[in-house]
Amino acid sequence: MIDAEGYRANVGIVIANDKRQVLLAKRCQQDSWQLPQGGIDENETDIEALFRELQEETGLCAEDVEVIAKTPKWLRYNLPNHHIKRWQKPTCIGQKQVWFLLKLTSDENNIKLNTHPKVEFDDWVWVDYWHPIETVIEFKKTVYEDMLKSLAPVLFNNQHTIPPQYSRPLKCVAITIA
Repeated sequence: MIDAEGYRANVGIVIANDKRQVLLAKRCQQDSWQLPQGGIDENETDIEALFRELQEETGLCAEDVEVIAKTPKWLRYNLPNHHIKRWQKPTCIGQKQVWFLLKLTSDENNIKLNTHPKVEFDDWVWVDYWHPIETVIEFKKTVYEDMLKSLAPVLFNNQHTIPPQYSRPLKCVAITIA
């Protein structure tokens, strides 16, 4: 779904383990790493999209995770000009995302990247919570920083300080779900 401003509605997924590390996935046949994410279909809620994308991209089901928190508002990024397909109507200029923080409650062996016909990732790894900001493609870095800063107080029970390199003002505060 692309809105009137040209932004595609999307859910982002942060999966944390017991060590408070997050799952980072490698795009299929690329050297590009990111957190799982995907579009919200027409007439689909963000929660429905979350669980559909979770299963499609990681093989995990609702029973494998606990939803802990979400960002309360859309976080947006613009695509670089060379990524915009101006001939497509409506034209997508970027994405607006709501992000969910999940805790893995099942065994990590349940993570299977090849259960959907369209495989998006071919590898994954547990990383330090802040690492995805440094790894993701440049035009997504600001959204990743805002989202991780928003969700960190929930995951770390307000006992974690934000690294100084991410000291710009916080754009939103996460809503605790669990």
